[in-house]
Amino acid sequence: MHRTPLHDLHVEWGAKMVEFAGWEMPLSYAGLKEEHAQTRESAGLFDVSHMGRVRIKGRHARKLVERLVARRISDAQVGQCRYTFVCNEQGGVKDDVIVMKIDDAEFMIVVNASNREKLLAHFEAVRAAGELKATIKDETFDTAMVAIQGPKVMEHISRVSKEIPTLKRFRFAVKNLLVMKLIVSRTGYTGEDGVEVILPAKAVKMAMKLLVKDAGADESVVKPAGLGARDTLRLEAGMPLYGHELGEEISALACGMPFAMNLDKDEGERGEAFVGMEALKRQRDEGGPRRMLVGMKLDGPRSARQGMVIKADGREVGIVSSGCPSPTLGSCIAMGFVEKDLTGEGTKLSIDAGKAELASEVVPLPFYKKPKA
Repeated sequence: MHRTPLHDLHVEWGAKMVEFAGWEMPLSYAGLKEEHAQTRESAGLFDVSHMGRVRIKGRHARKLVERLVARRISDAQVGQCRYTFVCNEQGGVKDDVIVMKIDDAEFMIVVNASNREKLLAHFEAVRAAGELKATIKDETFDTAMVAIQGPKVMEHISRVSKEIPTLKRFRFAVKNLLVMKLIVSRTGYTGEDGVEVILPAKAVKMAMKLLVKDAGADESVVKPAGLGARDTLRLEAGMPLYGHELGEEISALACGMPFAMNLDKDEGERGEAFVGMEALKRQRDEGGPRRMLVGMKLDGPRSARQGMVIKADGREVGIVSSGCPSPTLGSCIAMGFVEKDLTGEGTKLSIDAGKAELASEVVPLPFYKKPKA
């Protein structure tokens, strides 16, 4: 298994380590509920170094990125991040990614750990097929990546940098901190405010001391959080997870995120069709996917699990993609794909849990919204 540059810190902080996508990662430290609440109420520190970081640079970098991802990138401003999909020829999702526009000839793409090698091969195949002049460099093992998330993050970060708290959502800045260069983006996967930081692997321990200092202390504003809390936080925020709400066999149109793709990307002077675009157009014109993603709130204390069958009036109408007890809401929540005529808010559904059927109803996503200041 690979180890992240923060591995020694995880051990120092008492993490329970597990295998995840070929990496040894922290599942929890103080406990899932405590880390979840810490992130919702103050600030949580997540090691996300297992995620892939791929730099695409060169004369045809923009053209290559446009062909790779479903959302238009050419009109993004320098310093802007965009969430989007990489699709296969059938319109299924190979991965969901963040694209950072460094300039018109250089981009950073952050990908999921489990898909990194697959995507690197795909990126190279698309580049070669188009005879495009661009370099594709995997920087995953040369860098580290951490996410600091929560309502007190920006106040905490302001002690190190006055500029970072002024960044708008989905913007990033390249900063020099002592002898190291950082990419700091106002992004995250928890539904809270916060930043994600890409930095040199060799400098990560020094940077952690500057950025979070006393992360392991009882009185610290920032405390470490593991994969367990990251999953409950993202589910409350209604954010999809590859292998659950997203996958090669799941249409990009089915997950209810139309902002993540532009099916007219080939139009205009700088237009470029992306892989899978024609298949998605055909699906759209034929009425779209038969099942769409919804949020569900369950009655009772038992949680739904991925793969459980969703029913309406005793008839199978869908399948659960994710589920958990929500620490913030105090009830069990789930996401799943159901027939389109059953996606309306308040629709009554049941989930087959084997010996029991769990009553539920469709509710709007996200389940949790960050309180307004």
